[in-house]
Amino acid sequence: MSRVRFCLLSLIAIPACTNDVAGPATTWNASAPGPSVLVASTPTVVMSGLHSPRGLSFGPEGGLYVAEAGTSEMTGLCIPFLEGTTLNTKCYSGTGSVSRLWKGLQTRVATGLASTFIVQSGFASGPQDISFSGRGNAIVAIGWGGDPALRPSLGEAANTAGSLIQLQPSGTWRVVADISAFEAATNPAGGVIDSNPYGVLAESGHTFVTDAGGNSLLEVKATGATSLVAIFPSTSAPPPFNQSEAVPTRVKRGPDGALYVSTLTGVPFLAGSAVIYRIVAGHSPTVYLGGFKTITDFAFAPDGGVYVLQFATAAVFFGGPGALIHVATNGVRTTLTTALFQPTGVVVGPDGSVYVSNRGTSTDSGEVLRIAQ
Repeated sequence: MSRVRFCLLSLIAIPACTNDVAGPATTWNASAPGPSVLVASTPTVVMSGLHSPRGLSFGPEGGLYVAEAGTSEMTGLCIPFLEGTTLNTKCYSGTGSVSRLWKGLQTRVATGLASTFIVQSGFASGPQDISFSGRGNAIVAIGWGGDPALRPSLGEAANTAGSLIQLQPSGTWRVVADISAFEAATNPAGGVIDSNPYGVLAESGHTFVTDAGGNSLLEVKATGATSLVAIFPSTSAPPPFNQSEAVPTRVKRGPDGALYVSTLTGVPFLAGSAVIYRIVAGHSPTVYLGGFKTITDFAFAPDGGVYVLQFATAAVFFGGPGALIHVATNGVRTTLTTALFQPTGVVVGPDGSVYVSNRGTSTDSGEVLRIAQ
């Protein structure tokens, strides 16, 4: 397929210790949008001063963790970098980090993780998501956004971009798997080689990761062995684009035991084109929920519904505010808030409140919001 790189990419288990608090099993399938209503919910800032905040997860001790993709501080080499048909400059930063909110105190528990940024936009790509499977086993997806062969051109430290790392409570880490190398070697979706590990789901004995650049869902065993689970098709788009790539963002384990993957879609980021897929081993992905725009994350709600987070709301591209939408089991869609700017992560807390990483492309003013439910 013809792969159009999306600017955000060079940007984009049921146990209590994982990313979401899952609700009871449901049998409904609302691939078509249901009736919509708007309910005003006032978000409260609980974390601030974050560096491009992305995915959220509650740790086994109850702390709220957020992956931070980094800043536009240049600490290494730069290279010419093609985004679609535009020639830009990509630089190494190494300012990726992970912050935690624990007992009211916000601290960075890991710093100096691989990250890069585009000089022209200031947009950072680094730690994109975090997921836990027990104590001492935090898995972080480190983004890249481009051809993996370019990584060495930014210096040795850039080779850990495009990988999964295991983060220890002490802040030390090790590489678990080179996701971008898998894309370079196999290119399962075809087209231009492009890799950007984005969403991660850590479970006992294995981890699932979405490659937003490669349009794929991968499984990584504890040994580091990586294999393909699914690829995601392009969808039709109006001329002159004609088609839009899937751009998978987050992966979650549903209350029915299946895997679920959201899509952002590619250029022109057409409203109504983003979906959540349901994935069962041995079968092609099927649309579980459809009719959304630029989904950056989603979470299963305690009431059996689904929270869907949209990066933007304009008909095309990235105009308009972000939106948090609740989809009930009967298909009714309730927009809980549009008081969001480029939101990138959502998680349900133990108390049922919803937490959203907001200003996900802001390198020094990112925040996490709490929305009471």
